[in-house]
Amino acid sequence: MNMVLPPDRALLEEDLAAPAIRCGEIEGRWRHVAMRWPHVIFGVAAPPRPNAPLEYGFRFECSGYRQTPATAQPWKIDTDQPLPGGLWPRGGPIVSSVFRPEWRQGQCLYLPCDRMSIEGHPAWRNEHPSRLWQPKRGIICYLEQLYDLFNQSDY
Repeated sequence: MNMVLPPDRALLEEDLAAPAIRCGEIEGRWRHVAMRWPHVIFGVAAPPRPNAPLEYGFRFECSGYRQTPATAQPWKIDTDQPLPGGLWPRGGPIVSSVFRPEWRQGQCLYLPCDRMSIEGHPAWRNEHPSRLWQPKRGIICYLEQLYDLFNQSDY
């Protein structure tokens, strides 16, 4: 029996196989861990640091993909549960402003590309245009921002 996938899931699966995602995996920037629609789990590499992991997990909720932005939650890959707030990435002012376990009960990141965080922040569309969700690029724009956060001096 040939099953027809919903359009949002088909687009996500297409993006997961795209060169930009695959290149990031080959280069060790991230890895696709699992997909249980409408969620996809990625591990994003972080540079070595005392008392910090070399990878942080994120579970993306992707219903309505690509037109609707994804929302990401820090995730404990080995137990398949939300990452406790005390284990979220830490750093200087920029990293600390993004990884805020108290924001929306830890269900998302404080980033303009996040579906839950863009709500109520209309000014972000003008203040951070390069950090908004880009439907043509899909989940890669979110993964790149996470990887960049871990690889700047603020982390």
